Amino acid sequence: MKDKSGEKLSGGEIFYKIIGRVKAIFLELDNYLIHLLGYLPSHHARRFFYRIAGVRIGKGSSLHMGIRFYNPKNVKIGEDTIIGEGTVLDGRDKLSIGNHVDVATEVMIYNGEHDVLDEDFGAVFAPVKIEDYAFIGPRAIILPGVTVGKGAVVGAGAVVTKDVSAFSIVGGVPAKLIRPRPKNLKYRLGRAAWFR
Repeated sequence: MKDKSGEKLSGGEIFYKIIGRVKAIFLELDNYLIHLLGYLPSHHARRFFYRIAGVRIGKGSSLHMGIRFYNPKNVKIGEDTIIGEGTVLDGRDKLSIGNHVDVATEVMIYNGEHDVLDEDFGAVFAPVKIEDYAFIGPRAIILPGVTVGKGAVVGAGAVVTKDVSAFSIVGGVPAKLIRPRPKNLKYRLGRAAWFR
């Protein structure tokens, strides 16, 4: 038996590849089941199943329907945080979302990607952190290794490739500073709509 680059594999290497593939299949099945459960029309039911899957969710947080997790065990969501419909939360490395964070509809937060400069197109992973009171606008994309600072705003459709300073507003592709944001934030996000 040979690997994908044509190198001959030993018996031990074949065994570990088979075990790795079986683990990957079970993880993919788990991710798929969590995705399906994400369409239950109840925040309480979704939170219950997400917590069973390993997502750490703080008090008063709402996760809207249709969220896609990649390895939910590495995802931590703080208190009074809202995650919008159709959001991608990548847990292949650590993903930490703080308190009073608003992640809008169809945001994609990735902490894994392919290294396009690697001749083997290998995967690289880096943690992502979104600090308290941040707002991530609709369809924004956060890439691996990024920290979005406290109170920062990421505009709709922005692609964030590097850290966003606290209390700053960024937008564009790639995201650039637009202006500062007030620093005395103390709001609560409140209750989410029942059937979202």
